[in-house]
Amino acid sequence: MIVYQSTRKQFLEDNEKHAIESLIATEYLRKTGRYAPDNQFRAWQQSLMHMAEVLADDSMPAAMGVGIEVGIPQTAKRMDFVLSGATNDGGARVVIIELKQWSSSRVSDRDGLIYANRGGHAEIEGAHPSYQAWSYAALLEGFNEAVHADGVKLEPCAYLHNYHRDGQIDAPCYAPYIERAPLFLRGHAERNRLREFIKRHVPLGDNAEALYRIEHGRIRPSKMLAGSLAGMLRGNTEFVLVDDQKVVYETCLAKAGLATADRKQVVIVSGGPGTGKSVVAINLIVALTKQGLLSKYVSKNAAPRAVYAQKLRGHRRNVEISGMFGGSGNFFDTATNTFDVLVVDEAHRLNEKSGLYGNLGENQIKELISAAKCTILFADDDQLVTLSDIGHTREIESWARTLGAEVTHLALASQFRCAGSDGYLAWLDDALGVRQTANTDFDADSFDFRIVDSPDELDRLIRERNQQNKSRLVAGYCWNWASKRNPDAFDIEFPEFGFRRQWNLGSDGSLWITAPGSVDQIGCIHTCQGLELDYVGVIIGADMRIEDGRLVTNPTGRSKMDRSIRGWKKLMKAEPARARDRLDRIIRNTYRTLMTRGMKGCFVYCSDPAVAEYFRKRMGGTAR
Repeated sequence: MIVYQSTRKQFLEDNEKHAIESLIATEYLRKTGRYAPDNQFRAWQQSLMHMAEVLADDSMPAAMGVGIEVGIPQTAKRMDFVLSGATNDGGARVVIIELKQWSSSRVSDRDGLIYANRGGHAEIEGAHPSYQAWSYAALLEGFNEAVHADGVKLEPCAYLHNYHRDGQIDAPCYAPYIERAPLFLRGHAERNRLREFIKRHVPLGDNAEALYRIEHGRIRPSKMLAGSLAGMLRGNTEFVLVDDQKVVYETCLAKAGLATADRKQVVIVSGGPGTGKSVVAINLIVALTKQGLLSKYVSKNAAPRAVYAQKLRGHRRNVEISGMFGGSGNFFDTATNTFDVLVVDEAHRLNEKSGLYGNLGENQIKELISAAKCTILFADDDQLVTLSDIGHTREIESWARTLGAEVTHLALASQFRCAGSDGYLAWLDDALGVRQTANTDFDADSFDFRIVDSPDELDRLIRERNQQNKSRLVAGYCWNWASKRNPDAFDIEFPEFGFRRQWNLGSDGSLWITAPGSVDQIGCIHTCQGLELDYVGVIIGADMRIEDGRLVTNPTGRSKMDRSIRGWKKLMKAEPARARDRLDRIIRNTYRTLMTRGMKGCFVYCSDPAVAEYFRKRMGGTAR
């Protein structure tokens, strides 16, 4: 999506005839369905006036393309100001300009970060503008076929039109990023430097053709963490960390460097689906290992660990792989401060007890914090999906304080799944009743979400999109796993449609999601949480129904074989109010997790037609 798109000539005319910020705000409302925040409106008001001055140069091509608030595919990120054109030899060129209104800043001792007043808030640490511009260009190169294959060359830079050169914003430590994305500051000479930069890279106009190609270019199959892991361990830059990801990553490295046996550090990183928790976690393990620190990636979920280990076979010795990844139940007898750093992914899934029979240890949160000088825990309170899950951020902080650790809270907000659609995630939370939000609809063009009429249609849509072996069917655990004992039996059946499938094969175990033939089976929360797909097809079972027009949960609709709510009837007798609340939350969280596994789309079949109709009504104008 591009909020505003024209040529240099038209942009200057619009700036003369209208209040350009009002024109942009109108387009923003039309294209997103939301009003622009006040701080965003003020930024347009200030910065676009300065860009008009930069472009008021008749030696620049009138047909140079101008894009404002240009979306980066597969993310919720937008580039402030983008110019397009061509070189004398016909090559397509795009200049990306990160705009800032800053007038002061302060050097950070963390790579690529700087302190500044951002968005009217107090001074906070974040990405340096040159790092930000470069990282956006890298994201675009990673996702867009027009850039990757069609030869559209990107030239990022940053323009801080209120900022005098002071040795802070241009400190030597930022030189590597300023070289990649030049920095232009306040003053006539700096404005001329920016003009020359633009004219050098975009000598000819293209009537915004390159912008059109980028906006409508085919989205490349995006990098998935598991497939890129081996390259990361070889030192390749597989994922560029953007904005809050970069802040979290550098802060965690700094805390790991501070940690000692007498000064334990606990970092709690909160983030929803697709915000890059696992990407940051794996990047941390790679960096910590290179620094010679004894570190380990820990996850309660076996599926991500198994998939990562599988991708590393042939690149690392098995003993190295087993030393790098581990389950959360193996630390009950680990000596205090054995590890320099433990990186705990999906920390919300931690349990109290360990062992096959739940009879070992005292508390996994306590044991993990005790076992390391620095423990970094990535958690999403809305992905607690079993009665055994105890990894709520409040509980983590309580144990950290008890064990005398210094606690740091960080948050990941940037969305990199669900096609970067924050609107979809907010709508889903509201529709599922996870939390009330203001989103009653979302941009259906940005994320392919559909309610389908039959399980056959769901199966067809997923198979059609499985060319890269990255699309799967999943379901709520509402059907018994008969095929576990009888390999000829079927588990999930809809006789009226002639549809029958088995649950994920036991022979694939935690690797179900990557097994080539597993598109023929149906996965569950236990084999896909913590992992991602291109497209996910979700079957909603009898654990959700409609009462008086409201979506309610029904634990009796779950299979008796479902261990995630084992013991719920006993709990209901002992503490009925608490039990109802926890069961309701688990069922809603389960479907929230399943319905956010897809990077490009999610298709849903509801076994109850009333539930399907509920979602269709909630989709409103987004229905396909």
